[in-house]
Amino acid sequence: MGEENKEVKNEEKKSEGVETEKESVVSNKEFEELNDRYKRLFAEFENYKKRTQKESLSKYAEITGDVVSSILPVMDNLEKASLAKTEDTNYQEGIKMVAKQFSDVLTKLGMTEIETVGKRFDPELHEAVSHVEDSSKGEQEIVEEYRKGYKIGTKVIRHSMVIVAN
Repeated sequence: MGEENKEVKNEEKKSEGVETEKESVVSNKEFEELNDRYKRLFAEFENYKKRTQKESLSKYAEITGDVVSSILPVMDNLEKASLAKTEDTNYQEGIKMVAKQFSDVLTKLGMTEIETVGKRFDPELHEAVSHVEDSSKGEQEIVEEYRKGYKIGTKVIRHSMVIVAN
């Protein structure tokens, strides 16, 4: 009897081993599916993070551009006041200092001046207000600037108003 029990137990162990192998195969397959789902979910999450960061930076640049564009007329007036002739040199120096400080603050926000005189006209950056014929200048060369233009990064805040030759 003892031997029959041992044989039955051995057969049970063998059948359990077969079942364990089947479960192992099934669990490997399930593991692969779960692993694949995890990788896809992780990739989607990384894309979401990148997209929201890009949208956030875009929104920041848009808001900064709106604020800066509403302040630019003040900057223009300060620059005009600093160029005005006056006998009070202290007053004129004070205006120049305020204009410089104002310009420095806008520069820290990422604003840069659009280059104009001597450059080729670019409708993405410049607004032509007049045209002159001048044989000493190149085709579509900017000869004079009426109003400065500015951009933040690649976004144009205000186009430069220019006179274009030829």
